Amino acid sequence: MLNAALPGSLPDGATLREMTLADVAAVHEAEMRLFPADAWPLDMFLAEIAHPTRGYVVVERGGEVIGYAGVMSVAETADVQTIAVLPAYEGRGYGRAMLAFLHAEAVARGAEQVLLEVRADNQRAQELYLRFGYVHIHTRPAYYNDGVDALIMQKELKDDNHD
Repeated sequence: MLNAALPGSLPDGATLREMTLADVAAVHEAEMRLFPADAWPLDMFLAEIAHPTRGYVVVERGGEVIGYAGVMSVAETADVQTIAVLPAYEGRGYGRAMLAFLHAEAVARGAEQVLLEVRADNQRAQELYLRFGYVHIHTRPAYYNDGVDALIMQKELKDDNHD
């Protein structure tokens, strides 16, 4: 169950809402297309949306799931578990809306900081995180299945002005 208020409308009539069991098949299909080397198995999504320390949302437009994101919050630290937008819908603010919501959800759950991992070759995502005030704090060499490094990024939530 989510703790933060969901935003009103998004561009092009899209909505941001809590991920449900009915969304998992579409989310998993998108995951397989977007992250073929590192896609989460279906069972992982099922476990994640049922876990009390997690909060997952989808962006839906015209009955289609076009983006999804999730956060884990334990004590004062949150971790962005996943965030993705289908390529045809990139650049419309959906990623920003989901990230802003994940921050609000983390704060509502008591988090003071948030961490995430991003592929070193995903410049677009890194730019989004930098705009939101994340800083690169560590690199995990060859973290992903295809040998790409993971950049660990962190953001303090106490003075979050980007949401």
